[in-house]
Amino acid sequence: MWQYFSYIVFTAVLLWLTASVLVYKKGNHAVRLSLALHSIATAVIGSFIIALWVTLERPPMRTLAETRLWYSFFMGLIGLVVYILYKQKWMLNYAAAMGIVFMLVTFFKPDTTNKTLMPALQSIWFVPHVIVYIFAYAMLGMATLVAVYGIVQARRPYQNSIAGIRYKPYTAAESIEVVDRLINIGYAFLTFGLLFGALWAKEAWGHYWTWDPKETWAFISWLGYLTYIHYRHKYKDRKAITNCVIVIIAFMLLIVCWFGVNYLPTAQMSVHTYSG
Repeated sequence: MWQYFSYIVFTAVLLWLTASVLVYKKGNHAVRLSLALHSIATAVIGSFIIALWVTLERPPMRTLAETRLWYSFFMGLIGLVVYILYKQKWMLNYAAAMGIVFMLVTFFKPDTTNKTLMPALQSIWFVPHVIVYIFAYAMLGMATLVAVYGIVQARRPYQNSIAGIRYKPYTAAESIEVVDRLINIGYAFLTFGLLFGALWAKEAWGHYWTWDPKETWAFISWLGYLTYIHYRHKYKDRKAITNCVIVIIAFMLLIVCWFGVNYLPTAQMSVHTYSG
């Protein structure tokens, strides 16, 4: 199936870009067409994942390239749902942009070797653990995009008829409510991912937790979002821009857990090196 991946990338990117332009056109017909094209692009990636699963005769979750496919699919799906809920056109486009980036990274840096699953991966916990985690990553990635948007909007000048040009001090507050909902869902799935991983580790290696580098950074990223939740709950009246900054820092920790750990010297002895 990987020999057809270039067609999948071209189709998905073209559909997403067209949808991103049409969503800003006037008229309900253009918006409906935009949503349809965005949905088709997401479905194309989902169909490729299914076909890849059938062809490989194993879940396509073995390599970083395969997990990036899932991430692109979930970003497209989440962007569509978030737009339907909040009617914010930029959210749909940001989700499409993230999906395009991950598809292009996979295209230019493929890891398409048909690697068989090692015995430790042949577990009932493999599929739910990976899917739950990637969905959490996509949800938290979307929350980060909304947080960045909130910060940008907070710094954008506007015209005041009396005092002239000023800066909106609390514009980020308009975005933080959406961030809260996305993180609440994403953090729940992140927690399930940790629990599934612990159960999987017990079955495969006899221990729930061994402080493996990947496990350690997974715990650190989990604590990062827990910090946001507690800060948000305790300091509700503080500037929302501070919450947005915490979200961005937490996502950076998540990126280290997902990609960066593989490049650490200690990761060479990690039981999670199969995911690289």
